[in-house]
Amino acid sequence: MKINRIGLGGGCHWCTEAVFQNLNGVVRVEQGLISASAAVEYSEAVLVHFDPEKITAKDLIEVHLHTHKCTSNHSMRTKYRSAVYSFSLKQQMESEQILGLLQKEFEDKLITRVYGFKDFKLSPEPYQNYYRKNRGKPFCKTYIDPKLQFLLRRFPKHVLESAQTLIKSREEQNTKK
Repeated sequence: MKINRIGLGGGCHWCTEAVFQNLNGVVRVEQGLISASAAVEYSEAVLVHFDPEKITAKDLIEVHLHTHKCTSNHSMRTKYRSAVYSFSLKQQMESEQILGLLQKEFEDKLITRVYGFKDFKLSPEPYQNYYRKNRGKPFCKTYIDPKLQFLLRRFPKHVLESAQTLIKSREEQNTKK
């Protein structure tokens, strides 16, 4: 099995981590801060290690675009850079092509950019696997649960079967309250 990796940033890395941990073909998600070859500052992001036989880079980028504000140039963009971080020139060119193809799914212009990966700083251990450790916390209920519910509605074939049950039960719990 060949494992590829890609960096993705756009919103809170706790949210991004949870989204990608629940996808078929994703082997591992590392959450932290990424710096790019063309940008000086670090930004919250994840490294996604994936099996390209089970999920493609196009699928990952499409999920990424639909699970963060990829057309909004808000005031927190330094901390939450909307980005795809590539590990090779080939991956960079493919990612730019994918963004061009996916633009048609959005009314507004994508602000997401492709950067060459430069460095990664892993989040401290207490913050890793944040959603898995803290599902009952208000942040998870307010921000992560809705993203996972959207993920299941929009990309059901990509969501892990085990995650589908959990997402549905969380949605039922949240609507009862």
